Amino acid sequence: MMPAGGLPHLKNRHETSPQATLVRSADLYTPDPVGVCDVLAIGEKIVRIGRDIPADGWLPCQVIDVRGKRLIPGLIDGHVHLIGGGGEGGPVTRAPEIEFDQLIRAGITTAVGVLGFDSVTRHMTSLLAKARALEQEGMTTYLYSGGYQLPPQTITGDIIRDLVLIDKVLGAGEIAISDHRSGHPQAHELAALAAQARIGGILSGKPGLVHLHLGDGRTGFQPIRQIMDETDLPPHQLYPTHINRKTKLLSDAAEFARQGGYIDLTAAAGPEFGEPEGVTVAESFQWLRRQQVPMDRVTISSDANGSLPVFDQQGNLVDLEVSKPEVLWRSVQSIMKTGVSLANVLPWVTANPAKLLGLTGKGRIQAGADADLVVLDEEDEIVAVMARGRLHFSKLS
Repeated sequence: MMPAGGLPHLKNRHETSPQATLVRSADLYTPDPVGVCDVLAIGEKIVRIGRDIPADGWLPCQVIDVRGKRLIPGLIDGHVHLIGGGGEGGPVTRAPEIEFDQLIRAGITTAVGVLGFDSVTRHMTSLLAKARALEQEGMTTYLYSGGYQLPPQTITGDIIRDLVLIDKVLGAGEIAISDHRSGHPQAHELAALAAQARIGGILSGKPGLVHLHLGDGRTGFQPIRQIMDETDLPPHQLYPTHINRKTKLLSDAAEFARQGGYIDLTAAAGPEFGEPEGVTVAESFQWLRRQQVPMDRVTISSDANGSLPVFDQQGNLVDLEVSKPEVLWRSVQSIMKTGVSLANVLPWVTANPAKLLGLTGKGRIQAGADADLVVLDEEDEIVAVMARGRLHFSKLS
């Protein structure tokens, strides 16, 4: 049944948007701090950054005076279960689909969808449809083809074809390794998949990543090390996530990043989220910095609407929660509370994932970039979000 009042975002898409939006008097982080500036967007693009940009001459023009509040790029979340994850405890434990407002209010203007553990009752075509729906509502979406097990679930029947023919597919994933829920793939099987993803990436002009889910199993990072030792694949082809699940994984991931790979921290990690051996994002930041890991090779993702299962030593499910998209920004705040400046951590959720994923119009506030903007108040809480040039959420007076 259609909700009362119809489909609000569908109605909004048919409304006439302002030709121009002027964000005035922002304490601007591009993500680099540049001081107080105005930002002018026309349509979906930023066209000018400067001081005292006139509002007249841009008709019609929406003026948003943020009065010195911080303005940052929209967050890029590289690991979101758009159609829900879970299922470890049967159908009743399937997580729900994520909603547009959940992502936007969390400051997320670009999201990359993953299928997850259940690739039986959830399908790649459904994930693609959800990604397109969210994009029609006003944000930007991409996805990975695959699931925990091999062979990967695809849309066209082949990873290479998915990359070449499906605009939203950036690579294969999330493929699970070192996890009792995985298909226990051998290193040569992962290498073959990575080779296919690389071919598809070259042909399509995309990164062609293999996004790897790391569990807490005994093999740990070994499959990745073996691929690096035995093949000619470049390190940046493999993109491991959940690396802060255990201290040993974090240590191995640090070495991988020093060798040229990218690594992804999960915001919902640590004892608070049912992982007693997990390392929080704030602790991970400090540790990686002490280990002299290149900070431009680290990202954070939320795992939003994925399950957070807890198993006993016999592998029985004893508890299960669902991750929320707001944990992404909360993790940034947790790092800042340790004395780290906004400028030092902001690239982990903006510029770094944009570079890895090949999203040239994302992750930075500059002329020609997409008008994805987030306004922070004095407590660094999100109070307004613009995606692709339209203000979707605001608590500004």
